[in-house]
Amino acid sequence: MPIKPLIILPDPILRQVSKPVERVDAPLRKLADDMLATMYDAPGIGLAAIQIGEPLRMLVIDLAKEDETPAPHVFINPEILESADQRSVYEEGCLSIPDYYAEVERPASVRVKYLDRDGKLQEMEAEGLMATCLQHEIDHLNGVLFIDHISKLKRDMVVKKFKKLAKDKAPGKLVG
Repeated sequence: MPIKPLIILPDPILRQVSKPVERVDAPLRKLADDMLATMYDAPGIGLAAIQIGEPLRMLVIDLAKEDETPAPHVFINPEILESADQRSVYEEGCLSIPDYYAEVERPASVRVKYLDRDGKLQEMEAEGLMATCLQHEIDHLNGVLFIDHISKLKRDMVVKKFKKLAKDKAPGKLVG
């Protein structure tokens, strides 16, 4: 399973809304496997297809800890059907915004409809970290980043920092 390069802020593709998957087939399952390999290598607990430059409504999640057996989940065309009124706060990070973390408040539980890697319609009631992770990754599919859920001041500082880093790493930049 090849590791795919991660798309990093400020790349505008991260703001693109992903297209629904029309067919679950062998190439799509291969993409899911590649996404899982990329996520494990990073390391992370969730990855949306758009984060590797594929604007498809697919994401992968594995909340197993390092010493546990992997428990990968593949969500194709996920849709939040219901969100709890109760809220919870988790410190979130993102593979596309490396080394930045912030507390984000989201619904404490969600009910999600999706296709699994075999194309079968599924529903999941998720709470805690799984609910947070699903919402975070589904946000990616809608062109939303977790920093969109923090204050404008903090968000502007993060975006400015990553734009500067991207500019500093631009090809042809003289070092001296």
